[in-house]
Amino acid sequence: MNTIQEMRAKVNLTQEEVARELNIDRSTVAKWETGKADPRAEMLVKLSKLFGCSIDELMTADVT
Repeated sequence: MNTIQEMRAKVNLTQEEVARELNIDRSTVAKWETGKADPRAEMLVKLSKLFGCSIDELMTADVT
């Protein structure tokens, strides 16, 4: 499972809810989770705040 997907699941959010919070399309979140695209730096900051984690945690494959 993709780290962004794992973090999203930990905070119990859907792709649609993440997309709404970040003001992006749900398909963008899906692309991040399938590895078809990577979030830009400014989105990594927003994702880390939304998920309550560090950017380093978002960038690693091992989520505990």
